[in-house]
Amino acid sequence: MGAPAGSMIRKWLVCMLLACSCAQAQVHKDPTLDHHWNLWKKTYGKQYKEKNEEVARRLIWEKNLKFVMLHNLEHSMGMHSYDLGMNHLGDMTSEEVISLMSSLRVPSQWQRNITYKSNSNQKLPDSVDWREKGCVTEVKYQGACGACWAFSAVGALEAQLKLKTGKLVSLSAQNLVDCSTEKYRNEGCHGGFMTEAFQYIIDNKGIDSEASYPYKAMDGKCRYDSRNRAATCSKYTELPFGSEDALKEAVANKGPVSVAIDAKHSSFYLYRSGVYYDPSCTQNVNHGVLVVGYGNLNGKDYWLVKNRMESAAGASTLVNKDIFGWQEIVEITVGLLVIPLTQKSRGSLHFITSPKKRNTFS
Repeated sequence: MGAPAGSMIRKWLVCMLLACSCAQAQVHKDPTLDHHWNLWKKTYGKQYKEKNEEVARRLIWEKNLKFVMLHNLEHSMGMHSYDLGMNHLGDMTSEEVISLMSSLRVPSQWQRNITYKSNSNQKLPDSVDWREKGCVTEVKYQGACGACWAFSAVGALEAQLKLKTGKLVSLSAQNLVDCSTEKYRNEGCHGGFMTEAFQYIIDNKGIDSEASYPYKAMDGKCRYDSRNRAATCSKYTELPFGSEDALKEAVANKGPVSVAIDAKHSSFYLYRSGVYYDPSCTQNVNHGVLVVGYGNLNGKDYWLVKNRMESAAGASTLVNKDIFGWQEIVEITVGLLVIPLTQKSRGSLHFITSPKKRNTFS
């Protein structure tokens, strides 16, 4: 019995040593990447308070880098229609990105307030881009604040204001973050929902301009001033859940539309250019965006999306090279769709991404 027992103990010790070696390998950073790590930190202004924090961020960064490199290798072989890049979110996990920037809170008792009336016999244009008609403001920077819902809402209303008055005015997302709170089940930087934002604007009889109530990327005291009111909203319409046919019709006929999507995937927040498609996307939505058009690229139908999450996104072949933050999205799973209406106005759809800008998320 002694020999077999000793053999078993030795095998157990070998297994333990192998496990320890594997664990150590996982926590040791790759020294060959030191230069690139330092260059990436400098590019995005990254600073870490403690050594342990930097080590942890470095390991996440290396994991994301490997993911990006393998994806781009597959892209070069024609396996993907888009490529990825190590942007300012490269040292964060998908869970962190979602908790910081995509805190969408769908009301538990969510109900459609108006039935969207579709016209199935209408011939829709092959492509639409509402930027060409001056209905889309510049891509705004969200920062470390889960205010995607607020940016989605103001983006849709900005387009309706332009269609009604002929003037394109940036509306205050901070107004919604600070003022559309408990009564509307919104929690500022900790999340909210577009319908509740529209309801606040309706009840409040207006929303201030971005110029008078600038974005701070943090919760604050409500400072709405009716003297700075830039827009009103009379009602909003919700499209059928997940219906891309209704979305296409609304984008073509009404304008940009607020949309909720599943954005928890690394491929989404590390997106750089091309037609994005991830088959693992679901209808468990967590991010508010703005669809501003649609079209077809190389046989792939896409949604043209404005999205704040991506701060270093490159322009695709369908958009101007000097505009950051635009994505062409193909076969994206659509969750909740909302159209706001100004007085005697029609509705709109949007999807949002941020301009190239450094941050201090770490």
